Amino acid sequence: MQKKVYFCSRFCFMWPVLAFISALCLGFYDISKKVALRNNKVIDVLAISICASALFLSIPLILSRLYPEMMVSTHFYVPAMDTTAHLYTLLKSAIVLSSWVFAYISLKHLPISVVSPMQATRPIWTLIGALLIFGERLNAWQWVGVVFAIGSIFVFSLGATKTTNHPSLIKSHKYYYICLALAILIGACSGLYDKYLMRRYDHNAVQVYYTFYQAAMMLIVWTVDRIYNRPAGEKLYTLPAKRTILPILFISVFLIISDNVYMLALRDPDSMIAVVSTIRRGGAIIGFAYGLIFLRENDPMRKILCMLGILAGLICLALGSI
Repeated sequence: MQKKVYFCSRFCFMWPVLAFISALCLGFYDISKKVALRNNKVIDVLAISICASALFLSIPLILSRLYPEMMVSTHFYVPAMDTTAHLYTLLKSAIVLSSWVFAYISLKHLPISVVSPMQATRPIWTLIGALLIFGERLNAWQWVGVVFAIGSIFVFSLGATKTTNHPSLIKSHKYYYICLALAILIGACSGLYDKYLMRRYDHNAVQVYYTFYQAAMMLIVWTVDRIYNRPAGEKLYTLPAKRTILPILFISVFLIISDNVYMLALRDPDSMIAVVSTIRRGGAIIGFAYGLIFLRENDPMRKILCMLGILAGLICLALGSI
């Protein structure tokens, strides 16, 4: 176990670098979700990607149980957890899964250049939660960041439904914006909870078991949905469109890497959840650029200006938190 601790101590001092790696993977994760959702239902993509993640993560878990002496000296060792830790992890699974459901619904029906910038504001709400729950205090740079980011969101929301021809926004955009808001707020709560968990439990163990719990929950939800909501005559089990199988697997791969290095960053006692969360959500710029360049979504100049305002706010938050 000493080798495991030494390995983490070598790399945890690089927690800002790990946060940037997490952000990069999170950006490609968002693109994979958008591609996978083109011809598939939200609940199908969620169920398949989560179960694929659980399957991938079962490999280090099995190896850790069969060959603990070999695995303990690597980054992939998964230690055992007691009952209390499992209960905390189960709660994390419920929080993350509910955030994902709302996020997937909004992403399917809103342009990615709308969803990504607003998702990038999650660190603001995480910071507010840290202020109220952990008693942290904002300095001048952080206040400037909050004003910049929230002001940009307000300007962005004023014209978001007036300047796009996206059919879902024309007909029922209000409901999808509510889903997006819930995804952001619940995600912020998840970030605060992560700070609590990572100071008490091993990051590999938390990631593996919370993914397993998510897979079990999602299979139950998916089965109920298929029984009661599938079209007449359609089979209970159907495969996704062939061209979206690979993006669905990419969802799992990018999420596993992003979550793992994110949790590893939070293991460092000197790391700050406000900074890590801010850097991580900065990966939204990748999804934002993809939506404008490859999907040719509407009104690029206004969206670019609003995105720059949000990024300026996030940069100020990061500068004030370092």
